[in-house]
Formats: sequence, C-alpha cells, structure tokens
Amino acid sequence: MTNEKSRALFERAQKLMPGGVNSPVRAFRAVGGIPFFVAKGEGCYLWDVDGNKFIDFVCSWGPLILGHAHPEVVSAVKEAVEKGTTYGTPTELEVLLAEKIQQAFPSMEMLRLVNSGTEATMSAIRVARGCTGRKKIVKFEGCYHGHADYLLVKAGSGATTFGIPDSAGVPEGTAQDTIVLPYNDVQAFNETMDAMGDEIAAVIVEPIAGNMGVVLPKPEFLKALREQTEKHGTVLIFDEVITGFRVAFGGAQSLYGIRPDMTCLGKIVGGGLPLAAYGGRKEIMQSVAPLGPVYQAGTLSGNPVAVTAGLKTLEILERDNPYPELESKTRQLTEVIAEAAKEFSIPVQINQIASMFTVFFTDQPVTDYSSAKRSDTQRYARFFHALLERGVYFPPSQFEAAFVSTAHDGKVLAATQEAVRLAMKAILSP
Repeated sequence: MTNEKSRALFERAQKLMPGGVNSPVRAFRAVGGIPFFVAKGEGCYLWDVDGNKFIDFVCSWGPLILGHAHPEVVSAVKEAVEKGTTYGTPTELEVLLAEKIQQAFPSMEMLRLVNSGTEATMSAIRVARGCTGRKKIVKFEGCYHGHADYLLVKAGSGATTFGIPDSAGVPEGTAQDTIVLPYNDVQAFNETMDAMGDEIAAVIVEPIAGNMGVVLPKPEFLKALREQTEKHGTVLIFDEVITGFRVAFGGAQSLYGIRPDMTCLGKIVGGGLPLAAYGGRKEIMQSVAPLGPVYQAGTLSGNPVAVTAGLKTLEILERDNPYPELESKTRQLTEVIAEAAKEFSIPVQINQIASMFTVFFTDQPVTDYSSAKRSDTQRYARFFHALLERGVYFPPSQFEAAFVSTAHDGKVLAATQEAVRLAMKAILSP
C-alpha cells in the first residue's frame, strides 16, 4: 500500500490545521501512522488519493447507514441544490422532515432542526435549564455529548464528583454544575438523585453508549433514570445522535421502551450532510423562542440540501426496513472476529447491537468507561494497521464504534472475515 500523496497532503495540512485535521480522531494519533486522504466513496468502499481501496466500517462515524453516495440520495440532493443551497426562510421540506422524525420518535412532540450533534445537545440542555429554573446537570463518564464547555468534563474520585474541566480553555466555573457519574451504576445514580434531585435540571445520557466504544445499558439502568427523573421533575435527555435511526427506526428508546422527555438526533438524520435535531415534550419545547424565553437560532438550520438528504434517507429506511438484515450481517461479522481471536488466543470482548459494534482487546466484560479503558490499546493499534494493509478500514481508535451499512454485502463480509483472520495472526508478531 502506497501513501505518498496522502503523506504530502498531511504535511501541507499540518501547517494549516491543528494536527492537520478538522476533527481530532482523524489524525490517527491513537493508532500511530498518518491518515489516508479520501478521493471518493461509493457503496461500502473508500478510495484514497493514492488509489488504495478500503472496505469502510467507519461510515463517516455512523451517518452512512445506506453506504457512500447512495443513488437515490445523490439524485435528490442534485435536484435540491439546483434550486438553491440556502434560503434563511421556512420550506415545506422542513415540515416534511419534522413530520417524519416525529412519526419515528413519538416522544419528540415538537422539535427543532440544527446543524450538528453538539448544537442539539447544548440546545436541549439550555431548554431543560430554562424550563426548570435549575442549573445542575448529570452526565455519565465515557458518554460524549459534543464539545460544549460544560459537557467536556470527566469524573474524579468518588461516585458523585462534580465536574473537573477535561479540556484547556474550559473555566472551572463553567463545569461546576456538571455532575459526572459512572455509566450503568444504578446505585451511584440513585444516591445522587436522592441527595440533590430537586436541584438537577437535566440528566443526559447515550442510551446505548458509542463514544467509549459500544457499551450496552443494563436494563435497570435506563429504568432508574426514568423513574428518578420523573420523581424529581428533572428532564431526561436521550442523546441518540449515534443510535437514532441506527439501532432501529425509532432509536434506542423504541428498543428499550423508555420515553425520554427530550431527544437529540444527528448523523443518520442528515443523510450524510450536516443536520441534527432536538425535541421533546410539547410543554418543554414551547419554552423555545419565539414562543418562550429560551433563545436558540441558526442561519443554516433547516438547510434545504441537508434536509433533502435526510428526508430521502429516512424514506428509504422506512420503505426497505433494512434493520433485521443489518443485525444479521453484523452479528455474522462479530462472530467471525471472535472466532479468529480465539484461534490465536487473543482475548477480546465484542459489544454489538444492531449494526454497530466494538472489538475491545481485553479479557474482561466492558460495561462502563473504567472497564473500557482497561483494553490493550497498543494491540488494537496493531490490529487496525494490519486490517488497513489488507484493505479494511476500522475506526482509528479503540474507543469508537464500527458500523455496517446496507452496502456491505455477502462478498464484502467474506473478504473482511479473511482479512480479520490474517490481521489477528499478524498482531501476534512482536
């Protein structure tokens, strides 16, 4: 595999952008080496500027459930862009997409379209604080909800440690009202809510974690979140930026039968273009301007091109219902990975639900951030590069989710399975 053009581009990029990238994980620092620069994507494949071809299991970090450049989506976007790229005024398309989202997520009785997952989560928390008149929020260790200051915090020692800034440039005062608890720890959550529930505006959670790798919730965990927030008048926010339309058409909340007060969507909802949404109970969302005192706005919110891509993607998902087949293909792949690891006596834990999964290089179950961090990241890095050399692109970090799309057919999965076996064998070498 040659990378002369990617290397040259990376050298130029590093002079212009921090780390040479526009989002940190793209720099490949977690796995070493340099990133490849993409020339095009089609179906389940990526081609880089050096002509290398990769089977893509990153899928732009989740949005491309239909694969790259799906013909129907591309056709719809071409038609939309010929009519103009942005208007700054309402369109029928926005209403159609909002109706489609509300149909899939009945808990989102009213909603707003925004441009990114970060916008969605920060807006939802502002609304929750505005309608409750409270300041404190609860998040869970290992769950990423965008780069708003008060969300960039991690847990210190103890079960109910107040937030410590996890990024330079975040004042301690900004984070002091953020409480970070261990994911899946019902006791720690119950104790916190019993002690200060009436002071907490919102509890925000990934109902299925995807940002420490895939970590599934214990059934009693989500149930406790719902019961305690209802008891204390706290707004329960499900961050389904990853899981919305990925694990099911109605997201994780439809799988687990838990109805949150607010939901944040992103990634798939935009069909590969920058688009996100937040919404919830009508009485909560009516606090948003111009109906209420909570201000939120965006010049490009509801952009007609992005809305078109999202609407067409959701129409295809509803029409074709690919979820059973995606689940089957993903389970088949993860079983083969587990078998290959066992063949070479390499300890792995594979967490999988629907079409998302993570291969953790550890011999212990991964149920929270602490157990995820015990994974052998150096071994994962070797696994990543061994796969890349064989034309398979997995996430360039141990702590990210991999995704299967409708474009990954049987032939592609068979090729991946062989590459996985060879990669497992290769990483045994010093």
